[in-house]
Amino acid sequence: MHKDIATPIRTKEILDKYGFAFKKSLGQNFLIDPNILRKITEYAGLTDQTGAIEVGPGIGALTEHLARSSKKVLSFEIDQRLLPILADTLSPYDNVKIIHEDILKADVKTLVAQEFEGISDLMVVANLPYYVTTPIILKLLADRIPLRGIVVMLQKEVADRISAKPGTKEYGSLSIAIQYYTKAETVMIVPKTVFMPQPNVDSAVIRLTTLDKPAADVVDEVFFFLVTRSSFAQRRKTILNNLTSQLPNGKEKKEQILDALAKADIDPTRRGETLSIQEFARLSNELHPIFN
Repeated sequence: MHKDIATPIRTKEILDKYGFAFKKSLGQNFLIDPNILRKITEYAGLTDQTGAIEVGPGIGALTEHLARSSKKVLSFEIDQRLLPILADTLSPYDNVKIIHEDILKADVKTLVAQEFEGISDLMVVANLPYYVTTPIILKLLADRIPLRGIVVMLQKEVADRISAKPGTKEYGSLSIAIQYYTKAETVMIVPKTVFMPQPNVDSAVIRLTTLDKPAADVVDEVFFFLVTRSSFAQRRKTILNNLTSQLPNGKEKKEQILDALAKADIDPTRRGETLSIQEFARLSNELHPIFN
């Protein structure tokens, strides 16, 4: 067994060897606690038949745990300076491929199909760079990559929003966008002390399990997400006020919006945060013919 990368001493040795300096703009915070990495790997339920997709491997701390537990790891790293370090730290593992590309610009679906041919169990497991957490998760879900699920470390505050239930102050369009595709649960809170350098916020590990079919039946997904975003535009406003001010020509169509709310059995004075995904689906299906 090779010495874990994720110890403070080993991490410092690697960084010193390469003269590596952290870039704040890339949200680089490296984990230095092997126990937490083991737990993340366990939550992902990896087997020797799993293909693991990672974003932002850093110096390979989580990557090596994934390599030990899965059949193959495909890892996206945007920072050129980390490529020689990863080639070195991951040299004991022949089942890792590093792609030097921004995952938000990459054709992930095609890459996954090529690299994981014959592998049907796919999981995303990552310690995500905090400044792009949400766009990365949304892209992975929207691209309809056939994932079993996603287990990622992210800011605790974002984890709270992703797994929030209706009627809470954390609940919003992000909760809906992710819970439309997955079952979301926060499985672990992670203190800032296990990172180098320490971030300013606490972190959490969230597990998203892909649903067999979306959580609600909608006529038009793009429009459904537009309606949910519009409903939370100003949280203190009623659903009627938000929809009339946010949807195209909403003010002129106020009567039709009221009509749609009535048909969907939703009181126009409610606030967006009180509506379930199913209620938003009914509402967007009623509004769809008015705006399309």
